[in-house]
Amino acid sequence: AARDRLRAFLGSRDTPAVRIRLEKNLPVASGVGGGSSDAATALKELTALWAPDVPASRLHEIALALGADVPMCLEGRALRAEGVGERLVPVGPLPPLPMILVNPGPAVSTAHVFGALERREPAPLPDLPDSLPLPGLLARLEETRNDLQQAAAGLAPDITAVLAELGEAGARFARMSGSGATCFGIFPSLLLAEEAARGLSRRRPEWFVKATVA
Repeated sequence: AARDRLRAFLGSRDTPAVRIRLEKNLPVASGVGGGSSDAATALKELTALWAPDVPASRLHEIALALGADVPMCLEGRALRAEGVGERLVPVGPLPPLPMILVNPGPAVSTAHVFGALERREPAPLPDLPDSLPLPGLLARLEETRNDLQQAAAGLAPDITAVLAELGEAGARFARMSGSGATCFGIFPSLLLAEEAARGLSRRRPEWFVKATVA
């Protein structure tokens, strides 16, 4: 879709045939922006190949037509998205965030999650300061929320179990990502995150578990 929209935008320009090979190491429909990141990468690489002079603003318009979070993935840095994803505000610099990503298995439809929402006009969330050490950032994150979490957990009850497991594994902060069902837990260090990931994988071998740093 990213290739076709870019070709349509370029119109009469020469856009030679390309072969795109995708290696996916994340669960499908898991709420971590994997598909959006794929689309953003395709846009960036094909623009560099076909039309490096395309203004960034026009590329963002194409990205937004592909999905609300594709413009953010196009940037590839810490941002706060407003509106439907068209207004991006820089955040940071943020400290490294050692974490575990955990997905219990079932794919969760974003459309179904939004369909299960009881409240469509949530209260505004507090802004994050420009710079905070990890303890301070975690304290501020506690003041935030994911408005989709309750609806997603109703469709995929394992989300509640994942969050409980992350807390028991020592995560300082745990929450569902996007529309689910992937959850993340932030740890004081990558060493502790990796140790917790190994233990969680032993207890729940059917789950996708990955330690990383954001």
